[in-house]
Amino acid sequence: MSLTPERRPQTRDPVRTRGLIIEAARNAFAREGFGGARIDSIAADSGVNKRMIYYYYVDKEGLFRAVLDTIYAELSDASETVDLSGPPLAAIGAFVDFVWRYYLAHPDAISILNNENLHRGEHLARSSEIGRMKRPLVEKLEALLERGAAEGVFKPGLDATTVHITVIALVYLFIGNTPTLSIYFGRDLSSEAARTAWRAHIEATILAIVRA
Repeated sequence: MSLTPERRPQTRDPVRTRGLIIEAARNAFAREGFGGARIDSIAADSGVNKRMIYYYYVDKEGLFRAVLDTIYAELSDASETVDLSGPPLAAIGAFVDFVWRYYLAHPDAISILNNENLHRGEHLARSSEIGRMKRPLVEKLEALLERGAAEGVFKPGLDATTVHITVIALVYLFIGNTPTLSIYFGRDLSSEAARTAWRAHIEATILAIVRA
């Protein structure tokens, strides 16, 4: 049975409405995790009627999945702008710089993905979007590694996915664990000097791995 006009959710600007919901949900999931976030709070923070959240996303799991899809879609879109066509050694620096700056600017993505890993990826595994998303950064890195090998600058046979994961690991661990690492090592790793040094360390590490 279709909803009556009185009960049908208003969708005069569905794109804006979904944007407000996703923004509020993203903040809530980054702060509270999947288990702690509440639909009532997300509705209040977004300024959108709670019924609209259920109308678009069915339940909290559907909303969390939509936030995960948004995070990966944004990364895919941002990756389209990366230029790795320069000299191989300099292009590796550009690759590291993109990954570093992206996650530094999106700490909420790290928090949400950490939480999803606690759930062993069960929500992402049910996404209908993730399998269709482009992975331009991996494709560009693969082309760069092949070009560098052909020029004799890089080792032959390097796996782009492995190199990519290595960069993500070094970026992700530092940014996502800065508070606890700072306490443990007794050093302010959130300082600009510490971040600059770690960024340089990542590039040096990757160059040591890929260089012929």
